[in-house]
Amino acid sequence: MKRHYRIALASALATLALAAAGSANAAGCLKGAVVGGVAGHYAGHHAVVGAVGGCVVGRHMAKKHAQEQAAQRQSAMEHQQSPG
Repeated sequence: MKRHYRIALASALATLALAAAGSANAAGCLKGAVVGGVAGHYAGHHAVVGAVGGCVVGRHMAKKHAQEQAAQRQSAMEHQQSPG
């Protein structure tokens, strides 16, 4: 019974995090939550804590990746527009 409660709580937290996240960060949150949940489960039955932490880290990494891609696109556009 306790396990079902944890799964329901993790699902509810992931849903809330997904609703709060933008579409660019949603995938990072979901991937991070899955990885963090599994890691938390095996590290002492703390799947919910792992899922929340994984969501936060996943969102951060997805945002960082999106910023890097935007910088690369900007650099490519500037390179194409330069005379020569």
